[in-house]
Amino acid sequence: MQNDEIYTVKIEKMINEGRALARIDNFPIFIDGGCPEDILKVKIKKVNKKYAISEIEEIITPSPHRQTPECPFHAKCGSCNWQHINYNEQLKQKKNIVYETIKNITGIDFKIEDTIASPKIYEYRCKVQLPVSETMVSKRILTGYYKKNSHELINIKCCKLHPQIINEINEDIKSFAQKLNISAYNEKTKKGLLRHIIYRISSDLSQLLIIFVINSTVTDDKLKQIADYIMSKYPIIVGVCTNYNIKNTNVIMSDNTKIIKGNDYYIEKLDNIKYTISANSFFQVNPYCAKLIFDKVKSIINIESPAILDAYSGVSSFGIWLSSIAKKVVCIEEVQSATNDAEENIRLNNINNIEIINGDASENFKKLIDNKEKFNISIIDPPRKGSSEDAINYLVNLTSQYIIYVSCNVSTLARDMKQLISKGFYPKYIQPFDMFPNTYHVETLCLFSKID
Repeated sequence: MQNDEIYTVKIEKMINEGRALARIDNFPIFIDGGCPEDILKVKIKKVNKKYAISEIEEIITPSPHRQTPECPFHAKCGSCNWQHINYNEQLKQKKNIVYETIKNITGIDFKIEDTIASPKIYEYRCKVQLPVSETMVSKRILTGYYKKNSHELINIKCCKLHPQIINEINEDIKSFAQKLNISAYNEKTKKGLLRHIIYRISSDLSQLLIIFVINSTVTDDKLKQIADYIMSKYPIIVGVCTNYNIKNTNVIMSDNTKIIKGNDYYIEKLDNIKYTISANSFFQVNPYCAKLIFDKVKSIINIESPAILDAYSGVSSFGIWLSSIAKKVVCIEEVQSATNDAEENIRLNNINNIEIINGDASENFKKLIDNKEKFNISIIDPPRKGSSEDAINYLVNLTSQYIIYVSCNVSTLARDMKQLISKGFYPKYIQPFDMFPNTYHVETLCLFSKID
């Protein structure tokens, strides 16, 4: 097999990281833009020892699961890459990705529940982070997402995954910023002011917080003019902030955020629970699906008045949701702003059985062990890199009955699953949720039970 050779293939399935899989003489071929059951003419672009990467030359026979993407930039944009697959098939493929990833890493054949669909498959992203660029000659301000595997920005005026009001306000901000001659950050020259525009909106679309990430240590007066303009025009906007980030890294936001006007937080309300969420705090991107996860966690807890540990707790989203059925809840969160939000959320919801601890999970697990603490149930919702080996070793000693692991990265979940199994906690229930419709990403809930 050589580069630029043409083959006819049939797509078998989608795989982790979002590509389609076909085989030529049993040799794996990875294809962007394929759909299960497509028959394609493909050109080989790169050959490795274990697989080849190819691109579609022609769709000979489209799959019955193939559909026309809602977005005209779908083929180029790196933000969402499954709009060409109908939604029911997306759910099936995500279940299979969870199944195969866990089996490949753990070596064990677990039952995986059917993927639970998101209540909304478009306009569900309640946190939007848009990189900013500008044209070379006219200096027109651009925002959007990068092309796949690049840092070349595609100017997108209407992303189908954003609430429409964000698209509208974003275009207004770009136009006004250009009138004020605000410069966009250039990654090569390290010059220019505006790096990202971040939007955080409540699920009922009643409150919107905007953050300008800038390549500076002071707020430009022109940004204050933008804040005055958009807050007077759009009552939905509860605050505009500046985040100062002068470092040349891929990290979008620094820890230094200041208010320009209004508040530095917004209120999310799910059922009768309110969450204060500030600019730097984590909350699930898709709150419509997050509520389904919160409810599912609550429903699988079959212990009366348990002691619950909520680690990597953010604004205490799980802890507060479960406080009504718990004897006590201890929440551990490393990010100070999220810890502050959690303290406010306890007051906001009149809860008196939650303790908030700010700091590293592993270090605080050890302190709890030293203090002879024990929990019936531990819930962890770590970042994409998963939990550390030390943290899991401490966690199993803190937990008497169940560990509930919520993950946005099934690969690191499976890795940590191996360690949990070796420490006497066995997966009893594995449930994928479609937190990220029209993308390959999947959220997975796993209930581990302590083996007697």
